[in-house]
Amino acid sequence: MSLPDSARQALASFEHAAGWEQRARLLMQWGERLAPLNDEEKSEANRVHGCESQVWLVAEQQDGQWRFKGASDARIIRGLLALLLVRVEGLSSAELAQLDLPGWFNQLGLGRQLSPSRSNGLNAVLQRMAQLAAGA
Repeated sequence: MSLPDSARQALASFEHAAGWEQRARLLMQWGERLAPLNDEEKSEANRVHGCESQVWLVAEQQDGQWRFKGASDARIIRGLLALLLVRVEGLSSAELAQLDLPGWFNQLGLGRQLSPSRSNGLNAVLQRMAQLAAGA
């Protein structure tokens, strides 16, 4: 499965980061790139359950490819969400179902920094994406 351009950019920027402090700073910067959701999009229906932080996910499908928008009230989670979104951008439902989430964050050098609760939260986001894709 090939990487979208934005995912390749993310990978390149994280490969050059030395240590957790630089990665944390990069994570915050990626989180700031997320397009803000409007109040209507931050509805209970779009909220992802299973995250300690508030996370919202909006999906649309165009020509068999998924486009997601997301938001979170927590800065680290917003960054992780941004990195997840660049990885899944334009995937089909089948590709989405096969995504190796731990593998992606390990490639970015973030795997060891993911606490169990953050890992669970990201998995909840991925499961929500799969549910949305399956229901389409």
